[in-house]
Amino acid sequence: MVPGIRLVVLGKQGAGKGTQCVRLSHHYVVPHVSTGEMLRGAVKSGSELGAKVKETMESGDLLGDDLIMELVAERLAEPDARARGFILDGCPRTIHQAETLASLLDPGDIDLTVDVEVSTNQVLKRLAARRVCVDCGTNYSVSAPPRMNWTCDICGGEVVQRDDDTEEAIRRRLDLYERQTAPLIDFYDKRRQLSRVNGVGSPEAVFRRIIRAVEDRRRRWGGGHR
Repeated sequence: MVPGIRLVVLGKQGAGKGTQCVRLSHHYVVPHVSTGEMLRGAVKSGSELGAKVKETMESGDLLGDDLIMELVAERLAEPDARARGFILDGCPRTIHQAETLASLLDPGDIDLTVDVEVSTNQVLKRLAARRVCVDCGTNYSVSAPPRMNWTCDICGGEVVQRDDDTEEAIRRRLDLYERQTAPLIDFYDKRRQLSRVNGVGSPEAVFRRIIRAVEDRRRRWGGGHR
């Protein structure tokens, strides 16, 4: 069996992180830990917390570090993540979250952070065309829709344009990314835990680039997840 891994995937909204994380999860046989999916679950629950999450997400803002890291800590403590590792998608978004994640994993650590690089103009085009299943979060686009009537191929849910995929909300998220999340690239680079991967091209081509980056890391530093 392929060794497990502890992998963080970074990149602008619309860079294709979700698609790649699903592929990586299957390849390495580890859970795909998506903060977006956890938050959508909270919204769908109709709870007071869910209402706050929905309001924040629709405005294009990011949620507080403490709430995000509480959700992540609970998920990483589950047996599958502890045994083989994880693909972490959507977290960390800030230096504080990265430091909290390092503390959670101590005395272990992540194996690698992959930054999926796509230009701002490219992600604006992608997000304007993106459509998402309201039930399972699977991504589609106007150029690659589901097979039947905007009904999800995976779960049968309705496929729609997200409320926060308006141009104004997209630009706010990209601005927040540059101010809060981009510094993580320097953070992980200084820790020698960063690999930059070109995110332009077919999903399969980008996937192969990420696998090469991970295997290069294994050859240089040895072993599976620590």
